Amino acid sequence: MQRTTISLAFAMAFGGSAVLAAPAEASTIETRWTNVEVETVAEGLVRPWGIAFIGDGRMLVTELPGRLRIVEADGTLGDPIEGLPEVRVRNQGGLLDVTLAPDFAETQRIYISWSEPDEPGSNVTSTAVAHARLADGALHDFTRIFSGYPKVDGGRHYGGRMVFTPDGQHLYVGLGDRGHQMIESQDLDSHTGTLIRIHPDGSVPADNPYVNTEGALPEIWSYGHRNIQGIDIQPSTGLVWAVEHGPQGGDEVNQPEPGKNYGWPVITHGEQYGGGQMAETVSFKKDGMELPVWHWTPSIAVSGMNFYDGDKFPAWQGNILAGGLRGQQVARLEVDGDRVIHQEVMKLDYRIREVRVGPDGYIYLLTDNRDNDKILRLKPAE
Repeated sequence: MQRTTISLAFAMAFGGSAVLAAPAEASTIETRWTNVEVETVAEGLVRPWGIAFIGDGRMLVTELPGRLRIVEADGTLGDPIEGLPEVRVRNQGGLLDVTLAPDFAETQRIYISWSEPDEPGSNVTSTAVAHARLADGALHDFTRIFSGYPKVDGGRHYGGRMVFTPDGQHLYVGLGDRGHQMIESQDLDSHTGTLIRIHPDGSVPADNPYVNTEGALPEIWSYGHRNIQGIDIQPSTGLVWAVEHGPQGGDEVNQPEPGKNYGWPVITHGEQYGGGQMAETVSFKKDGMELPVWHWTPSIAVSGMNFYDGDKFPAWQGNILAGGLRGQQVARLEVDGDRVIHQEVMKLDYRIREVRVGPDGYIYLLTDNRDNDKILRLKPAE
């Protein structure tokens, strides 16, 4: 196990004060240095995407090319687990997230998300979710509980990140706009560009906002999203928060509320790749559309996020930890109510795909450098 103790500069970046309520928040920005030890827990992975902790220091890890493995506490990679569905691996599509059922200790049931083809080998895909029982190196009783509508030809913007509510009664799944289907993020008859909320068996909660709306898909919780990459439940409030990719700039932190429209592609702080205003964009704000809690411009290519609730970094309690792919960083955001009031950026030499707080209180990162990817662990320096 490799260890590197470095004095990591948390470089300040005021991520878009134009969307924040109080200009005085700028005064909260200050320079700090934090000593953090970075350990390599495991290596030799190929584009790991999701991670779940299954006890005794073991981790269940997905790899985008369609593999699910157990990684032992000493970093040994297990053989690929059998019993996965057909995963259409193309561009950003593949095996996505993994999370444990609320009753995992009794049932050994896990949940996965993946890019599902409409027929074997097809490029026409959408994001799907299933649960299965993990036993003897294989998945059993595999049951698909959600399949996004519509399936489209393309390999981008699947979303796929999942989180259960603390009571275990609801599962949120973030979805993307599939790249070329942008304006459908404004349509309620499509799962494109939405955050959905379902029960663990895939049924629709009776209090979802569009259950009784004719023509709307009942799983939708919020819409107008571009490509949700991280979601978590805020420990202090029980509310869901999400981070999502903007285009060239405009990565967002949102606190999605039921039935609300988060604006994509009508309002954004980003621009077209290569420069220029988005064709559909009318302004940074519009009546009936929600502004982000925070945004990064230029884009860090935000990835997974987690609220810190461990005991190893007590000063970080309730902070958001968000990864950056292009930015090769972890951003720590201090939250006051529904506002971000301060950010510190920890620069790394890796594209970060996922950020998870482990049951031991340490912070685990998945790299996505596409070559000998790693599981890293952040610990307070001794």
